[in-house]
Amino acid sequence: MDCGSTAWILVSIALALLMTPGLAFFFGGLMREKQVINTIRMSIIAMGVIALEWAVIGYSLAFSRGSGFSGGLDFAGLHGVAAQPYPAYSDHVPQLALMTFQMMFAIITPALISGALVGRMKFRSYNRDSSLALNAIERIPASKPATGG
Repeated sequence: MDCGSTAWILVSIALALLMTPGLAFFFGGLMREKQVINTIRMSIIAMGVIALEWAVIGYSLAFSRGSGFSGGLDFAGLHGVAAQPYPAYSDHVPQLALMTFQMMFAIITPALISGALVGRMKFRSYNRDSSLALNAIERIPASKPATGG
């Protein structure tokens, strides 16, 4: 194992872990006051639920050998995932660290999707009136070419 690579992946895990609550605060700023606490609460609950799902089945389906469509169940329940490197993925970073790093992005993905949906709905509500105003613009007819004569 390489200590520098392992330290870097651990720092990256910590930074990725901070992204989910940070994203909750960001999207909370786009909503009404009543919804801010709910947004933060949903992000924290999602961190626990998705971490559990990732450990039980998600990592295995994403990273173990299987069919061309989905992975197998070799790592289900983190069976065989250890603090030693797994040569198929990395020769110098522990497999457990790589699993945790990937889990951070599995956690933040639903927050990004829900935030994108919220942002899209707010954007549509802001632009609803302006899109209606475009229909009210009168078109000026093009001038007819002058005929010689």
